Order: sequence, then C-alpha cells, then structure tokens
Amino acid sequence: MAYRYLLLYKPYNVLSQFTTEPQAHSAARSAQPATLKDYVTVPDVYAVGRLDRDSEGLLLLTNDGPLQHRLSHPKFQHRRQYWVQVENTPDPSALRQLEQGVTIRGYQTSPAQVKAIAPPELPPRNPPIRYRKHIPTTWLELTLTEGKNRQVRRMTAAVGFPTLRLVRSALFLSGECALTLQGLKPGEWRELTTHERQALPKR
Repeated sequence: MAYRYLLLYKPYNVLSQFTTEPQAHSAARSAQPATLKDYVTVPDVYAVGRLDRDSEGLLLLTNDGPLQHRLSHPKFQHRRQYWVQVENTPDPSALRQLEQGVTIRGYQTSPAQVKAIAPPELPPRNPPIRYRKHIPTTWLELTLTEGKNRQVRRMTAAVGFPTLRLVRSALFLSGECALTLQGLKPGEWRELTTHERQALPKR
C-alpha cells in the first residue's frame, strides 16, 4: 500500500473527522458542522491527533497507522506549537506557571515552552473573536509535548487568562524539521515534500 501524508490548514468550526453523526430532522442536518470531507477528497486518510472544532491550524493526515501511533502517543513526546490569543496580558508569574505545568482536572501538565509574541499574520477568523473594549489581548506561543482534550484552553484558563483564539502553527518531526502553516490558507492542503517525508519519525 502506498502511504499518503497530507498537511491541512483546518479552518475554524470544522470537525477533525470525516463523518458526523446523522440527524433525523432536516433542520438539524442543515446545522451540522463541516468535516474534513468538505476539504480533503483523498480516501482512507485520517487525522494524526485532533484539533477542537473551535481551533484552527495544522492537521497531518495519513493512512500510515504505525506513524499515527508514533506521533500521537504521549510517551514519544511529539512537539506541537500553538499560537494562542488570550484575554488580557499575562504577567511573568503566569507564564512561569504555564512553563512549569499547571493542574487541570486533577492532571498536572508537562513542562512547556511559553513566550509572548507579536500578533502573527493570520487570516481573520470567521466569526471574529469576542473583543472587550477595555480589555487588551495578548498572543502567546506555546510548545507542548502532549495533547490532551482542550489542554491549551484549560491551561490558560487555569492561570487566569482565557483563550480567545487558538491556532496550531507547527508540528515538529525528527530533529528540528517542522511542518508549518507557510503557503497554506484555511481549508487548503498539500502533500508532504520528500524532505519532510524523510524527516518523519522512524517507526
């Protein structure tokens, strides 16, 4: 079997799967969210890991089952980078807490790399985030080695700075080779290059 490796820029309000639960009522059917099937026509590929419906950014899709396991299982500490727009301005103490790990739902997160960044060049989100006139927002760059359900949102909330917009900006492969958003617009995908395929972790 020929393995396929696709990189998708998942838009906001799209499920990280190819199907959704059928709805009996026609009105409910019309309200169903978009899925990966609305953007990717390649058969028999599946997302490596997930992005929440209200998150955006990189998804790696493949039919290579062993690689899916290698990149998804927390014991391999596969690094993921996120750009996170939070409400207000986190102080150094809050950033240190995120770096050292915080407790969310009884679980202590692993240490992370965290820094404040200038607003990244991203297309506007549709619908836009909720702005509050007298409260500023800040962009952070977080690099994690784990990906529990809604982890980034719960981490920033735990230190008092709710997430307003969340974009997965990079997926790190072997060494320092990384898959990034460069050259992709929301809803677009491409095949991995030969160089990127060679940098995929060995199974």
